[in-house]
Amino acid sequence: MNTVLSRYPSFPVVLRCVVRHKLPCACVAIATAILLIYWFSLPETLFDKPVSTIIEDSEGRMMGARIAEDGQWRFPSSAAIPEKYAQAVVLFEDKRFYRHRGVDGYAIARALIQNIRQRRVTSGGSTITMQVIRMMQDNPSRTLLQKLKETILATRLEIRCSKQEILNLYVSHAPFGGNVVGINAASWRYFGREPEELSWAEAATLAVLPNAPSLIHPGRNRNLLLDKRNRLLDRLFEKNIISEENCLLAKAEPLPEQPHSLPSDAPHLLDGIAATNKGKRIRTTLQQPLQQRVNEIVARYAASYKGNFVNNMAVLVAEVETGDVLAYVGNVYQPEQTAGNRVDVIQAPRSTGSILKPFLYATMIDHGELLPDMLVPDIPIQIRNFSPKNFDRSYSGAVPARRALQRSLNVPAVRLLQQHGIEKFYRLLQTLGLKTLRFPAEHYGLTIILGGAEGTLWDITGMYAGLARTLNHFPKYMSRYDPADLHELNFLQQESFLYRSPVSDEQLEHTAPIEAASIWQTFEALSDLNRPEEEATWKSFSSSQKIAWKTGTSYGFRDAWAVGVTPQHVVGVWVGNASGEGRPALTGVNYAAPVLFDVFARLPQSKWFDAPRDDLVPVAICRKSGYRASPLCEETDTVPTARINTESKECPFHTVIHLDKEHKYRVTGECYSVAEMDRVTWFVLPPAQEWYYKNRNANYKALPPIHPDCPNTERQQQMELIYPPFGLTVVLPRQLDGSEGQVIFSAAHRRAESTIFWHIDRYYAGSTQTPHRLAVAPSPGEHTLTLVDDRGNKITGYFIVEGK
Repeated sequence: MNTVLSRYPSFPVVLRCVVRHKLPCACVAIATAILLIYWFSLPETLFDKPVSTIIEDSEGRMMGARIAEDGQWRFPSSAAIPEKYAQAVVLFEDKRFYRHRGVDGYAIARALIQNIRQRRVTSGGSTITMQVIRMMQDNPSRTLLQKLKETILATRLEIRCSKQEILNLYVSHAPFGGNVVGINAASWRYFGREPEELSWAEAATLAVLPNAPSLIHPGRNRNLLLDKRNRLLDRLFEKNIISEENCLLAKAEPLPEQPHSLPSDAPHLLDGIAATNKGKRIRTTLQQPLQQRVNEIVARYAASYKGNFVNNMAVLVAEVETGDVLAYVGNVYQPEQTAGNRVDVIQAPRSTGSILKPFLYATMIDHGELLPDMLVPDIPIQIRNFSPKNFDRSYSGAVPARRALQRSLNVPAVRLLQQHGIEKFYRLLQTLGLKTLRFPAEHYGLTIILGGAEGTLWDITGMYAGLARTLNHFPKYMSRYDPADLHELNFLQQESFLYRSPVSDEQLEHTAPIEAASIWQTFEALSDLNRPEEEATWKSFSSSQKIAWKTGTSYGFRDAWAVGVTPQHVVGVWVGNASGEGRPALTGVNYAAPVLFDVFARLPQSKWFDAPRDDLVPVAICRKSGYRASPLCEETDTVPTARINTESKECPFHTVIHLDKEHKYRVTGECYSVAEMDRVTWFVLPPAQEWYYKNRNANYKALPPIHPDCPNTERQQQMELIYPPFGLTVVLPRQLDGSEGQVIFSAAHRRAESTIFWHIDRYYAGSTQTPHRLAVAPSPGEHTLTLVDDRGNKITGYFIVEGK
């Protein structure tokens, strides 16, 4: 017994008296049993009904709710009770609530007298505490025995809980008509606002409603509800709780009509949270005003895109430094389920298109393999059965790496990835946060840079934010912090699902996957992209901000991407059809980029990234090739670049030649006076690159011809096979009638007037002049291909024709 007394110091005084006065054992046992039954008469959990799932923005404003599993709008309890409603409900239901201990004898006596006079039950005399007990028991039939139970349990509840806790239980579980339970749900359903924002008329309406919840239905006893409300307002005035003026103004307010729809600002995020946090009130990092503006942008563009049967769109806005998501639009919102609008595209894997190219560009600079203006081959390429093409089906011969990134050229990107290594790039993407790489690197091959892999808007936006975060932290931390902390985004304020705290000093332990100097040069290139037409003159406006941005378009026009980043914010946009259906002209530039810049226009302006000067060193660059200048490069520029590029490859395209005094022919000492010849350096591209390059660059000068009196001692390669590359397996096309067609072989020669003689297996196949293209139909098997020009220059290799 002493153990019981010590464990429950508030145990009733009667039991203590029984023990201390040593009453007979039988009495002690009976008293103990009765008091123990009384003490444990209340269940540990009073209410176990399912509740709605609610999400709030960072300031606590409700952004959406899902109905409870039993079909009721029953919100999770909140600690605070609105002051207006608390005063109104106590005055209406139980004016001596703060003075009694669960049972109001005066109210019971009054009710008994009223019932005798009316000869029927018109009043029960129940206190708020007793009503909590009744609601806990699912409102059983009203009998004397039930009233006795409620009375006993009410006194026990008063021992367990404070008055504030009891009142909270009442306002959270009181019925408000239909499927609305609790003041929070009622406030939103009937007045469309938070309980704290209710007027006195609205608070009084909800205070009288649990007493007769059916009165809320339109057209059913509305005058009775209005009369009840106004009588309560008069009592509030009589108690000096409200002024006469406020009382009159409150009475003039109409009753609510049809229930309001609950906020639905981020329905797809709510669905995701409800799946793992059912029945909870979740505080997110979203900002409701921004979320609503982004919703409006998405709705506006979605309406215009419907004309091309493009039905879905997603936008993600996050803060770079913390990773906090500020706006989350998982798809075009439509109340009805149509055209895949229920799919949360932010979390759905989609073909990445060209959106990963900046990461290859940055890491190759970081490894000393690339300089921003270094010429990259842009000529037809065939690797086994993979033959990538540029979007416009044209070729530049050679193009600066920066321009290749800005134009999102596919062929240079594939060649760069081939040079860098697929496995290295694959591991980088995993480190940066691309979680959808379900297969090994060899499964994707070179196609990974053109959309051969899938990614989510969540991951990719986080990866861009990670680059920006590295750059932001360079001045203080010299790019050193946990790589796993780079790419994470977060939409919850609580420490759980996808939570990531801001970068702290303790996390600055490892080197970032890509150094700040390489990221800065990448962002500089991305900031110079040609913006959509409506943004074309952005530099003319002082209010326009500099943005590093990139678009992507998947094969078949199925996915349009755009991601942009500033030091403060990152925005990711996806446009397309959740079904995977492609549509004409559905490209990142045409569809996703306008949305991106419209969203950025709603965000606070931010200055551009500071250059990481401690990580940048001046390097002499060949002006024509973009490589590190060799001694033969006469025109050079000094540009800041990553430190590792001080040891990058020197320009391979400048060579020394000797010209006659008119600079018309190349000459040698065998045929020309050494005293009269001039030694000059010449910029020379390989034949295939030169063929395309000179058509786009009027200032490119081809090598002068050799003097007619000089022997042919060409040291530069004169011709190059474009298709098929030596060693390739060729498949002959089929004609409409089923017969085998011909395959087109092509080559490039430095001299426009040259003739090339083609031989297959020592058999003459034909001759060509510019352009050098020859249609052939070789038999299945391995063949030797030999090209000889009219000056005897020759190249030889083999190719394979696949059998039938």
